Amino acid sequence: MARWAIAATVVLVVAGIGAVPATKRDASQQSGAAIAFVNSDIILRQTPGYGTADSTLRADMQAYQRELETLRQQLDSAMTAYDQQQIVLSPTARQEKMEELRQIQERFNTRGQELQTRLAEREQELVAPLQQRIQTVIDGLRAERNMAVIFDTASPANGIVSADPALDLTQIVISRIRNAGGQ
Repeated sequence: MARWAIAATVVLVVAGIGAVPATKRDASQQSGAAIAFVNSDIILRQTPGYGTADSTLRADMQAYQRELETLRQQLDSAMTAYDQQQIVLSPTARQEKMEELRQIQERFNTRGQELQTRLAEREQELVAPLQQRIQTVIDGLRAERNMAVIFDTASPANGIVSADPALDLTQIVISRIRNAGGQ
């Protein structure tokens, strides 16, 4: 039971509330202990330039999927041919065909990984400038409002279970990004 009380006290102290007297709590909030949150996924989708980046990524992904589908068809054709021929093949020829199939499968897997890596790099290339603009606005808003922390509710590991909607700065960030134009 003592561990639970210590953990609860730590959580409350980190949040800037709890066992601290009201006068100290008010002073800590004035010195920057305030918190807020945003949803970066919503902000990103509303950022000017996102539509273009998203459609470019989708086109790239479709091209990569077409290439992988062609490779998959080649692999399937080779496997079908092997299945049809394996009865009449000698053990040595069968082993050679199995090695050939393994190499085709390996090329398919390697190319799939290469395309996945290329797509991730392309996404970073297209989205990073947008994310940098978003981060600049969030950093400015945090400093302007003298906040200690702004959480991202879109992050899978954010740890936020419940939050006061009044602390949500998402729409303010979107508004500032839109007002800044396409810069």
